Order: sequence, then structure tokens, then C-alpha cells
Amino acid sequence: MSELELVIRGAGVVLADGPVRLDIGVCDGRIAALAPELPGGAEEIDAAGLHVLPGAVDAHVHANEPGRTHWEGVATATAALAVGGTTTALEMPLNAIPPTVDAASWQAKLAAWEGRARVDFALWGGIVPDNEDGLAEVAELGAVGFKAFMCEGGTPDFQCVDDARLHAGMCLAAARGLPVAVHAENDSITAAGSRTLAAATRRSAADYLASRPALAEIEAVGRALMLAQDAGARVHLVHLSTGRAVALVHEARLRGVDATCETCPHYLAFTVEDVQRIGTIAKCAPPIRGADERALLWEAIADGRLDMVSTDHAPAPLNSKAGDFLGAWGGIAGGQMLTSIMLSEGHHRRGVPLARIAELLAVAPARRFGLDRKGGIEVGADADLVLVDLADERTVTVEEQRSRHPETSPYVGMRVRGRPVRTLLRGATVALDGELAGRARGRLLRPAAGGSSNG
Repeated sequence: MSELELVIRGAGVVLADGPVRLDIGVCDGRIAALAPELPGGAEEIDAAGLHVLPGAVDAHVHANEPGRTHWEGVATATAALAVGGTTTALEMPLNAIPPTVDAASWQAKLAAWEGRARVDFALWGGIVPDNEDGLAEVAELGAVGFKAFMCEGGTPDFQCVDDARLHAGMCLAAARGLPVAVHAENDSITAAGSRTLAAATRRSAADYLASRPALAEIEAVGRALMLAQDAGARVHLVHLSTGRAVALVHEARLRGVDATCETCPHYLAFTVEDVQRIGTIAKCAPPIRGADERALLWEAIADGRLDMVSTDHAPAPLNSKAGDFLGAWGGIAGGQMLTSIMLSEGHHRRGVPLARIAELLAVAPARRFGLDRKGGIEVGADADLVLVDLADERTVTVEEQRSRHPETSPYVGMRVRGRPVRTLLRGATVALDGELAGRARGRLLRPAAGGSSNG
């Protein structure tokens, strides 16, 4: 064994079978050794009393740059991610201007990320009307997959596609071996709901929820799965808010469809009653639902049907969140809270094993999207690690938020247990005790051929 550059000593290292007291040796940015006691390294970290999880791989991030840097930006988005225990971000093609739909917009996006990113990153391309040539271009440049909307999104820059165009995009993705991430809500149902909400005199959280009912998600998820099955495509259903939609994905997988799905921390932490209390800061699409749907999502986590948890980090300025539930921007500033929420709401409150949390946040997304050296704690993997204090209990404050508009986090004021205290990217500390450390060193990742079909 060559001399170790770093040794992390005395932690409970979360492996597939659970935590094991091990030392972790790092060399050249990778995990070089795992053993109960390793020889000394050039640098050592005393992690006694802490646990080590693989750095989270957040498959659903909107940094909004270029074009909407005043909404967020790469520097602030990745600062929030790093402080929160995320070491890899998969960035969506919107809400940048222009969206990432061809070679030119890809280069603009890459220029925004290089030199500013505090975490490693991969980029999604976008399926929009009449951009088959653009999809081929971003695939060649290394896109991790393609994203499509089945209903109108929140900005005019990224248009939704009808079933014919979605199917065509899935066929192209299948030929390239890339997944298609789908925002699945029925456009007719959501459009009718928006018209009803616009005509109403009351536009509360409950009214907004009624305008985007569970049926809109469930119907569209079923349709997306049928299109993917016909196209032979790998499909990933994003930000599912209903247990019934998760069940459809699981059933499709049993009949041979290459399908996975994610939910988000806000669907696991909040209910519509919380949204009524918090206000439009907690508005998102699909909306946060009732306690019954939240319970079904946690059941799907417990029994393995739900593949991963991603944040759909989609912040905007506070004035964009002003007004009622019709006009306010629908996005959650939650990138920083992923690990904390899963430790607090999952491990402590509901007994979700740490190994399952590591699977949901890191192992599964890295495997699904072909990021071979990410997501796990094993010899040869990138030393992307987060040291967590499971006993730490705190009330989330505005001051600790690293996003550009910290006052828009719906988690402010929430009591949580479990905190990332140190985040390492390829063996280098990038966040320590809630503060950034070192330089911006994030790299573009390109997927290996064909991610896993089992999430």
C-alpha cells in the first residue's frame, strides 16, 4: 500500500450491511483502504463519535445559471449542497436561459459551472418540441440523460411535449442508452385546475392542492411508463408526490419496464397543513399533499419500492414567492437539507436504517445514472464522504442556509436531529461545520455506458 494521504479514524462507516467501525484511507482522491486500524497518513481526521455516509448524489438540481443567476447560481447552489452533505449534483436543463437543449446551450451551461462548482456535476439535456438534432448533440457531449415535461412548466423557456414527441425522445434516448427523466402530470387536468384557481376568490394551499390532484400525477405516470415500454427506454419519474404513482412504477418494473422513481424531502417532511402554515414558500409542483400520501411514500421507502430521494432544488427570489398560491413561483429551496431531513425524519423518527438512507441518497442514483466511481464507500471509489453527527439536534435557521435566498427555505424553524459536520469531495474537505472550505473544485462527470436498471 502506498503512503496514505488521508486517514479518517474511528467513525461508524455506513456500508451495505450497516455501520462498521473502520478507518478510511484515501490516496489520489480515492478510497484506498478500509480496515479496523490503518497506518498513519499525511493527514488524519479524528471522527470518533461520528458516522460516515457516502456523499449524496442529488439527481435533481436547478442552479438556474446562465440567465437566472439572480434566482440562484452555481456558486450558491453548490455551496448549499456541499454544506448539506451532497458531493454530486445532476443539474436539470431548466431554468437556465437558454435551457440545455443543444451543443451551444450545453457549452454555455458548462462555462457557468466550471470553476464555480463546489461539488462534482453531470448535466441533463432537455426534450422540447422539434429538437431531435439538439438531443443528439448533448448526448455526444456527455449528457447524463434527457428531461421532459408532460405539462406546462413554470417558465416559458422550456416547453412541454405531447405524447408523440415524448415517445420520439424516448426512442432516441434508448438508442443512446440514456435515461429519460419525466415530470409527469396530466396537462389537461392541471390546466383546468389553474383556470379554476384563477377564477376563484380564495387561493389557499388547499385550493392549490385541489387544482393539481393526485389523479394528474397518477395518470401521467402510467402513460409515461407505457410510452417508455414501447420505446424500450430507460425512464425515471421525478419528484413523485403520491404512493400510488410509486406503486405504478414498481408494477411496471415487475413486468420488465426499465423504470425508476424519486421523491423529495419536502414530500416526506411536510403535509398540506404545513404548507398552509408556511405559505407560498412551500409551493411546488406537484404540490405537497396530505398525511396519507406522505405515509405511503415512507412505506415505499421502507419496503424498497422507492428508488431514491432527490431535492428538486429550485429556488427563486423572495418576491417571486409573494402573493397567493396562483401567482407565486412553484419551487423549493431544499438542496442543503437532503441529508439532514433523511436522518431526522427517516432514521430517527421512523427507524429507516442508515444503510437504506445511503442507498436512497447515494448508491442508487450513482448506479442508475452511470456514475461508476460515485455513491459508495468501497476501495477504488472516489472519496466522496460526509461525516454526520447523529446526535446533533437543532432548529434550522436562515443564517445557516447557503442558497442565494436563504429566507426562502421552507425548513427554517424546523427542529431536526442529525447534521453533516464535514463533507469531502475526492478526499478534500469542501465544507466543515456549516462553512465552506477550500476552493471550488467540482468536475464535469460523464456517464458510463448504460446505468443500472434496478435503480
